[in-house]
Amino acid sequence: MSPDLVYGRHPNPYPGKLFIVEGIDGSGKSTQLALLAQWLRSEGHLVIFSEWNSSPIVKATTSRGKKRQLLTPLTFSLIHATDFSDRVERDIVPALKAGAIVLADRYVYTAFARDVARGVDRQWVRSLYRFAVQPTLAVYYRVPLDVALYRILSGRPKLKWYEAGMDLGLHADVNESYKLFQARIQSEYERIVPEYGLEVMDATLPVEVQQRALRELIRPHLTGVAPSPGGDRAVAPEGR
Repeated sequence: MSPDLVYGRHPNPYPGKLFIVEGIDGSGKSTQLALLAQWLRSEGHLVIFSEWNSSPIVKATTSRGKKRQLLTPLTFSLIHATDFSDRVERDIVPALKAGAIVLADRYVYTAFARDVARGVDRQWVRSLYRFAVQPTLAVYYRVPLDVALYRILSGRPKLKWYEAGMDLGLHADVNESYKLFQARIQSEYERIVPEYGLEVMDATLPVEVQQRALRELIRPHLTGVAPSPGGDRAVAPEGR
């Protein structure tokens, strides 16, 4: 496949910074991103959040498809790509142009991991997201599968059908299906890390230790980033 048809050809040309966190469910990445936002806010930076699968234009379609169990791996992939494209155009790129710091809880690598875990062609998925801006820094939270599973299964009363990978026919039991599905996703993440140069965080370390390490990774990229004209604040994308 031509290099121009795969993700990774569009570095960030804007004054803002894009920091993302990735990892399987239960890795603790969302907690770390929230703590990072508090710190950046205290430093006077304008912070914009972007979350996976949050675009309003496909929310109703996704909900109907999941409820009726109509989504195939390919349609799932295309819906998420549509969601991502909308968020990039409406939220991420405008914020970067304005010089803001964008914090993304999951980015293209989530699609690379989950879609392939569902059997979608690896190179096809990468070509689907070829328009995406490369992040300033991407951090992968590595955690043993059994630790992540314990965190999720001990704190969630019921897993959703697609969340557990029940559409793949991996196992008749929803918890066992979830374990097998997460193992597939984790395997893909481990391929992605060296392919795209993601920084790796040991997600078994104490929360405060991880946060200090994350700030040290972020700090060199903050040079020259203008403070928010409104002072210490964090802003969610419009319409969220």
